[in-house]
Amino acid sequence: MGNRPQTWLDDVRANPYAEQLTQGFTRLRFAAPLEEQYRAYQLEHSFDLRRISLLAAILIWIAQTLLDLRLVDSLERDAMLVVRLAVIALLLVCGGLVLCSRRTHLLVPLTLTCILALGIGSAAVVALAHRIDPLYPEEGLLLICMAGFFLAGLRLSEALACSVVVLLAYTGFELFFGAAVVHLLYVLLYLLFGILIGAVGCYQLEYKSREHFLSRRLLKVMADCDSLTGLHNRRSFRRQFDRLWRQGLREGQPVAMLLCDVDHFKAYNDCYGHQSGDDVLQRIGCLLEERARRPLDMAVRMGGEEFALLLYGSNTDDAMEAAEQLRESLEQLGIEHAQSPTASVVTISIGVACLDGNDATASLKQLYARADQALYLAKNSGRNRVLVSAGAQAMLSETTT
Repeated sequence: MGNRPQTWLDDVRANPYAEQLTQGFTRLRFAAPLEEQYRAYQLEHSFDLRRISLLAAILIWIAQTLLDLRLVDSLERDAMLVVRLAVIALLLVCGGLVLCSRRTHLLVPLTLTCILALGIGSAAVVALAHRIDPLYPEEGLLLICMAGFFLAGLRLSEALACSVVVLLAYTGFELFFGAAVVHLLYVLLYLLFGILIGAVGCYQLEYKSREHFLSRRLLKVMADCDSLTGLHNRRSFRRQFDRLWRQGLREGQPVAMLLCDVDHFKAYNDCYGHQSGDDVLQRIGCLLEERARRPLDMAVRMGGEEFALLLYGSNTDDAMEAAEQLRESLEQLGIEHAQSPTASVVTISIGVACLDGNDATASLKQLYARADQALYLAKNSGRNRVLVSAGAQAMLSETTT
């Protein structure tokens, strides 16, 4: 199972999810950042499963307590009852913490506590019962181990650790109460084989869960990002801008847009070929990505040779400075463009617009229209320059053509 060839990933732009799928994860562990994401994902998606499993465990344990009261009639019954009541009390406390609020940070320790309480409690009850009836069934221990592997939403390492603890506890209780060694060895062998089967099944389930997680995240990246440059695409841009602008209104922060267009790009493609044109777009994408390092900034490929850069919390002066730096950075790369009437190298024209964080009537449509107007004037003014929109006017920045 682990390192199966993922041929469909050959055409996917490099990203952490694709790289992890390609490398495989036979040890059921990702690289550190992805492992943290996966564990948060697993906790979120296993919450309902753990809640249902906990309710089922409480009901089954109560039913077993009632059966013991009916079937066992000896001094050991009181000790068995004390153990069962203690486990029920612990399950109810853990259940209350899990059910009353989504305490995801407590979910793993609470689940482990419940499994261990059930396992150790069952081990004590079985060992006590064997003092009066050697035929008292110990299969419940195996069922609890299987629940840890398949029903509690635990990872393999967690479920395996719980099973080992339960097995050791059972061995200790049986030896303490003087169980026959031959019978104990038989039961231990039976439990060990059952745990082995559970571990193999749990490994397969967790592997598929991790693979599903990577595939879902990768598909989201592919849906939201441009396949050539790795920047956000227009679809992602429209969806995330509303969230960004609402935050700007709450915090009174402006949002600036740099709308960029590569000068004479069709002529470049005709002269140097589309592969070279793609290389140019990728290098421009890298320049934009370098300027969108803050968490709420966004670099976007709008389509073709048109790009956009959203800068959260940047006023007009900040946006103009960023745009001029971007224009100069591309020019300094010195990518030859023999067919350009503007310059001997590839250049870019940029229109800048800014929305005031105190203007609740503003919208993405207005911001884009202003930036597009400034870009249009920049291209008609000779290209390789930055213009900023100021309402209905646009002001030319100091550039070299």
